[in-house]
Amino acid sequence: MTRKGSLKKLMGLALTAVMGVSLLAGCGSSDTKSAEGGAAGDGKRVTLKVELFDRGKTPSQYTISNNFISQMIQKNFGDPNNIDVQFVPVQRSEEVTKLNVLMASASDVPDIVFVYDSSVFYRYAQQGGLTDVGDLINQYGPNLKKFLGEDTLKFGQVEGQQFAIPGKRAITARYSSFIRQDWLDKLGMPAPQTTDELYNTLKAFKEKDPGQVGSQNIPMGFALAPASYEPLIYSFIKPIAGDKTYAQRYELPLHEGFKESMQFLNKLYNEGLISKDFSLDKDKTQLNKDIANGNTGFFSEDVDSIFWPDGSYDLLKTNKPDSNLAPVDAYTNANADGKHIKSRYGSNGMYIMIPKSSERAAEAIKYLDWMASDKNLTAIYDGVEGENYDLVDGIPVAKADATQEAKDRLFNAGDTAIISNGKNLGDQAMNEKAWIMGFPPANQEILKKALEVANTDTVGPIVFSKPIQAEMKYSTALTDKLDVIIVKTAMAKPEEFDAVYEKEMADYMSLGGSELKKELEAAEQ
Repeated sequence: MTRKGSLKKLMGLALTAVMGVSLLAGCGSSDTKSAEGGAAGDGKRVTLKVELFDRGKTPSQYTISNNFISQMIQKNFGDPNNIDVQFVPVQRSEEVTKLNVLMASASDVPDIVFVYDSSVFYRYAQQGGLTDVGDLINQYGPNLKKFLGEDTLKFGQVEGQQFAIPGKRAITARYSSFIRQDWLDKLGMPAPQTTDELYNTLKAFKEKDPGQVGSQNIPMGFALAPASYEPLIYSFIKPIAGDKTYAQRYELPLHEGFKESMQFLNKLYNEGLISKDFSLDKDKTQLNKDIANGNTGFFSEDVDSIFWPDGSYDLLKTNKPDSNLAPVDAYTNANADGKHIKSRYGSNGMYIMIPKSSERAAEAIKYLDWMASDKNLTAIYDGVEGENYDLVDGIPVAKADATQEAKDRLFNAGDTAIISNGKNLGDQAMNEKAWIMGFPPANQEILKKALEVANTDTVGPIVFSKPIQAEMKYSTALTDKLDVIIVKTAMAKPEEFDAVYEKEMADYMSLGGSELKKELEAAEQ
């Protein structure tokens, strides 16, 4: 997360402090009612308020809170259970700020709220603002519990209490790397299989310019973005325990092998093998242009991002019809027996929470359980069979000739299906097959290969039984500092690398890194 201007920074800190205090006052009431779940099934019609992201893209015939999906939910869940389901829109870009305000007001906060930021969830839990839903899930959520599984549910537990229902991520694959196969073919070179081979390949790309792009030649496309630097860094670091490591990006400098990853990046930069102005490209805009224009020989990316319609891959094929891009697993890890170590997502998506002040906790769990039952997720995600999708081998596949009216039905499908981050259709293989079938047919085979790379030798996040206080306290400062470390060490003269690295790491440790390291190591015991 970045901050623009000291005034905004001060205002943000003040808001957080105020909301932290107000949260206790606003959400600490109604203990008995929320614990009981609000007398579910007493015959009275009740209202269940559910948060819903508003991305400002609602079709004109609908509103964000009254649309095809909301009406379907009311008909199939609300009416049979004597519940009015009311959706409360929250701007996606202001989710945490708005949620803080809502949580501070017991009368206005929805019965179901959610957030992606684990530190926000932990703060609410520690301040007593959330309902422990463990018993409620056992009583009202058998389908929900089966759908999520114990591993995913652990992400919502704090010291044995279930304070959140984590959404379940359908695809845990994260990153893949790609290389211009046509450049390799022109040079008569095989695809690199190790970090050393990759370096030699990049050198050949620079010296021989197989793409004949002259001064625009970029052997390795790179941006100051996680999808660029995390695959490189993970290939050097040593995981903390087995195939698990610290969850937060800004904790990468605490790993054995991090210095070596920065030294390799320094070598690439000083030899002119990566994007010269990567430090100015945090949103990957320039990287994507360079890929699309055919100037980049190798790069790492989110496994799927270039394959969406009219994405970098489609543009590359348009601009350079003879180009041939191929997924490649090039980085090897000296600290892990030469494996191709890379990060994967945890099995959780967002943190779904029921405020302590809610009197509708039982109805909330019933709603989430209904969502996990039968084909209700498919109805939300995919719409109407024959109009929005056809079933192919048991997988809902969007109809290419679906009408605009049918497409408009699903404008907020993903934001409504909160228990599922992506389409969960059963096992991982089925999820991945369904996911791939959602891309343009011409891109599906290469995406399948990229997914194989992304799923190889992955390392996932450690789930601690209680929140790491230093993460909440220092996350912003250390996230910003990670960017500084990457940029300054990459751009340092080779002979000055050690001095620059030690200076920046000393600063990182003084900004909270030392306290974070101590707490993480203690939590591992």
